[in-house]
Amino acid sequence: MIRFVNRDYEMSLLNDEWKKNQAQFIVIYGRRRIGKTALITEFTKNKDGIFYIAEDINKKVQIDDFKEKLASFFDDDLLRTLEISEWKDLFSYLEKIIPKDKKIYITIDEFSYFIKNDPALASALQKFWDQFLRKTNIFLLVSGSIFGLMSKKILSASSPLYGRRTRDILLREIRFQHACEFLEMPFEDKLQIYMTVGGVPEYLLKARSYSDFISFFDKEFATQDGYFYREPYFFLSQEFKEIRTYFSILNAISYGNTKPSNIANFAGIKTREIYPYLENLMRLNIVKKLTPITKNKKSGIYLINDVFFDCWFNFIHKNREHIEQDRFSLSKQELNTYFGKRFEVCVREEFIPKLVGTSTIGKWWHKNEDIDIVALDKKKKQAMFFECKYKNLGYNQSLKILKELEGKAGFVQWFNDDRNEKYGIIGRSIEDKERLRENGFLVYDLDDWKR
Repeated sequence: MIRFVNRDYEMSLLNDEWKKNQAQFIVIYGRRRIGKTALITEFTKNKDGIFYIAEDINKKVQIDDFKEKLASFFDDDLLRTLEISEWKDLFSYLEKIIPKDKKIYITIDEFSYFIKNDPALASALQKFWDQFLRKTNIFLLVSGSIFGLMSKKILSASSPLYGRRTRDILLREIRFQHACEFLEMPFEDKLQIYMTVGGVPEYLLKARSYSDFISFFDKEFATQDGYFYREPYFFLSQEFKEIRTYFSILNAISYGNTKPSNIANFAGIKTREIYPYLENLMRLNIVKKLTPITKNKKSGIYLINDVFFDCWFNFIHKNREHIEQDRFSLSKQELNTYFGKRFEVCVREEFIPKLVGTSTIGKWWHKNEDIDIVALDKKKKQAMFFECKYKNLGYNQSLKILKELEGKAGFVQWFNDDRNEKYGIIGRSIEDKERLRENGFLVYDLDDWKR
């Protein structure tokens, strides 16, 4: 079994809170499969407390199950026999048996299922916290995957629980360097896996049993019984009722419609009605708005940000009929086009920050010109320009790309008369790298990234 990977920062936060001699109310939230349960399991090792995983079942059964867990931990036979049908009554009883000074944890994983089936729970928990728990040494930790419910019912100003939490942690995807620890395959295959499922631990664990990217994709994406074949339906149905509308919007973007009016036309929605849907998708980090690095934030385009959703809508949604008839064949050209797009994003987010330090990093475009990556350091007045090419480049090809890049850089309006410029290229493999570097270019390929 693979060891617990990364999450050092989150573990440090939780352990710091645990050491405090006072009540704590911790909220952990994040998308499905992101590793919340694994983090909590690792954190609670060798600590005393109750770890309960909620299910999406009716309220009475939820209360009975949780009551049994509490009765077992506190060895309370009376609690086992009590007939309790409301959360407030359970909390009232707990005030009699929870020790005030002992440090114990009470963890409810998938807490959003509790709130989903009884919205009044938030008010009941608020009173329980205010009147009793905050005066104890209890470590109360709740987590949830239904982003909308966790935000609205716990974290937002309209929630009865607003202001009670002592710490909230939004669990994000892990970075590429840590994703590699899940996988046992050649480096480039690891990168291709990452450009397909991103840094979602559960997805990476699914890829771990394969020795290469293609066999993983064929078995888990491109078959009716593949693990990922229906995953977007499960994900979106947790958050939204209008699944068809959200699918239409994501499909529109996957076909290259990046402006709101074009997305709306493709999806059959009025332009003025598209923005709430886009906002919801951005809140879940599935979609992002990208603006040129030197322009104001009002202008921009909408792209699928979530790696898994981007891959799924590019290959699976468009080919469902062929997949279900067992006639789907992965196009090498389409795959390379997709990898070219994701490689640029991956380099911009994972590789370049280590190279340029504190510089502001982004993409630039204007009219028919664009530059994949621009890094600007205002203090040094230094501008670094990069092109990304997910292909094998000869020396002359690289030199041509770099010279064209130098020409395009002149259109970037930023300290034009007083800046130091550097030009670079990141490729799959690059011939005569040292020769290019001797000429002052910043040149890197997968071998450099691997090292």
